[in-house]
Amino acid sequence: MNRETKRMMQRQGQDPDGEAPPKRAATPARRPPKRDPFRPGRFVREVRSELRQVAWPTRPEVINYTTVTFVTLVILIALIFLLNFAFSKGVFWLFNA
Repeated sequence: MNRETKRMMQRQGQDPDGEAPPKRAATPARRPPKRDPFRPGRFVREVRSELRQVAWPTRPEVINYTTVTFVTLVILIALIFLLNFAFSKGVFWLFNA
């Protein structure tokens, strides 16, 4: 075993000579930090400040997004209907033959 392999094993916590690495003492459990009490007024102020940072879409953008969504929905519904119809006809043909 070369020097590089030994160093790599030591970094990984393994002993290159085959001995088990020394066990570390368990660290005491830390208590979670104290939480601030819930304050509705502060919550509302923070929500309003976050909503001011939102990039709201314009009316034409909303109409465009809605149109694209409905067209995509209709296409997918038609595709799923056609596939379902074709597979059901195929299965009935296969088992009735």
